[in-house]
Amino acid sequence: MIKSLLSESEVYISKSDVVQASEKLYKAAEECIKLLAKHFKLGEAEIAEERGRWTVTLLERAVETLTGKLGVDVRIGWDAANYLHVWGFHEAKIEIEGVKARKPAIEKLVKLAEEALSRKING
Repeated sequence: MIKSLLSESEVYISKSDVVQASEKLYKAAEECIKLLAKHFKLGEAEIAEERGRWTVTLLERAVETLTGKLGVDVRIGWDAANYLHVWGFHEAKIEIEGVKARKPAIEKLVKLAEEALSRKING
């Protein structure tokens, strides 16, 4: 799913569709945080499961914990994605160059998540 979101973002970037490219990149990052939170059995994942949904507060708390476990690239990727979610998707106030500039940080988060999940890191 995450890889398909990244691929979809490329299509929208090629069309200079800031809104959709931003949302696909945000969703990729969001899914990484959720998967990592579940993998590490974070309390935020349990709370989200009980409530039936994730909130921004739960995601932010999970990001903080995951940053401590996996490094600052978690925070950097999340911040880039969150910026795109607000200013690219909701507000549509940035240009496609702003999306392109933040994409590598999100891709790094995706790679970090893939590595952590594939090696079964339990930090």
